[in-house]
Amino acid sequence: MIKLNGEMLSLKEVERASEGEEVSLSDDVPHKVKKSAEFIEQIASQGKVVYGVTTGFGKLCDTVIPPDEVSKLQENLLMSHASGMGKPMSEKNVRAGIVVRINSLARGYSGIRVETLEKLVELLNKHIYPYVPIYGSVGASGDLAPLAHISLLLLGKGKVVLNGEVKDFSEVMGDYGFTPLNSLKAKEGLALINGTAVEAGISALLVRKALYLFDVSLKAAALSLEALRGRREAFDRRIQELRGIPEQEEVAEFILDEVSGSNLVNSVPRVQDAYSLRCIPSVYGAVLSALRYVQNIILKEINAVTDNPIVFADDGDVLSGGNFHAEPVALAMDHFAVALSEVASVSERRINRLLNPALSNLPAFLVKNSGLNSGLMIVQYSAASLVSENKTLAHPASVDSVPVSADQEDHVSMGMNAVIKAEKVLENVQWVIAAELLVSAQAVDFYGSEKLGKGTRAVYETIRSKVPFAEKDREFSYDLKSIFNLLEAREV
Repeated sequence: MIKLNGEMLSLKEVERASEGEEVSLSDDVPHKVKKSAEFIEQIASQGKVVYGVTTGFGKLCDTVIPPDEVSKLQENLLMSHASGMGKPMSEKNVRAGIVVRINSLARGYSGIRVETLEKLVELLNKHIYPYVPIYGSVGASGDLAPLAHISLLLLGKGKVVLNGEVKDFSEVMGDYGFTPLNSLKAKEGLALINGTAVEAGISALLVRKALYLFDVSLKAAALSLEALRGRREAFDRRIQELRGIPEQEEVAEFILDEVSGSNLVNSVPRVQDAYSLRCIPSVYGAVLSALRYVQNIILKEINAVTDNPIVFADDGDVLSGGNFHAEPVALAMDHFAVALSEVASVSERRINRLLNPALSNLPAFLVKNSGLNSGLMIVQYSAASLVSENKTLAHPASVDSVPVSADQEDHVSMGMNAVIKAEKVLENVQWVIAAELLVSAQAVDFYGSEKLGKGTRAVYETIRSKVPFAEKDREFSYDLKSIFNLLEAREV
């Protein structure tokens, strides 16, 4: 059970919630939430003009809404903003968004009632999977469309994905034992949808997965270093210390530990290696620095209050600001995509080097009787295609802005687009790492796996538990998929 208080949610807990773990509110949350909700009700009953409480939204912020229509205003907000497009988000991604939204609202600065917040908790704990189209958020005023699709379920409206089919929630909510709210109070609709929760939640999952794949990418690089009988000198601690980048030192130490005991490293009299080997500490150290930067930004974002206006009940204020603007997420996830693209790029160069007999001193395309057999030739083609796609996807989404809401919202972050692209980049990287593991394991077999270091031998044996040595041509796509699945299950 994950306890949410608005300030201590970890990336790992977002991941656990996305995978189905139940959540609950910390004991102090109801008091904080109730205080701001009561303050909003007081304002609404007095007819004060406050954005999103007694006014329309966006460009319609100057339209004052009568007190007896405030509840309908909030319901209409959810209905109109549920205008997403495209295929549905995965259940894991939707659950990640919900848990982050709950956590933000739990801070007690949003004017939402406890019972409304508890309905969001119920969606998670009853494993209700809202139908949320992937496109619709521009990352300013938060993730309005995705969160509206989720929040409609609290009123018994909207759609869910059940057994792979999209169904009206009103038709199946009884099967879940879910009783909807009768209505929303002042500001509640806006509090539910005005925030960066979905893109922040998905980003948390991507960062968690990327940190794992980064470690595996280093193991793949170490296995390739041995298969190419590379030099150990470039990983010397003294070299790294002169750079002054701690992550570079960590990477070099990691590689040396992986190849410890190897009879392949330094086994040929070569003065120095190509950059794809010799510069592993520099390249991967920079990537690790980037991932840690992104991790820090996303950790802050999943514990932030990102809606608008923000309710300071103790001060008697409701203030309009810009915390919903997802520029921090957009910039971070653009950086994420660029950094991860480099992992695939340098990995593909090692794949190429292993397959080229002029560079590897191994049989052409790592197969016996080459000519009759093409071996792993096309594995490099596939890796190259993904590396090329990543170069397109790495173009930053955050440099673009399309004004919306009749130019009231005249600069947006496109943070969700950055996240969507980053997710595809990460998938591509996973395939390329799988390809390097396949190729490097095949290369090692021409020397004998008994010559491997202690770390690389363990990786090699894991690969060989699923994929045998290729004596002749076969459909290597299935081998790649087997290794991809190993990575997906985090078994390497």
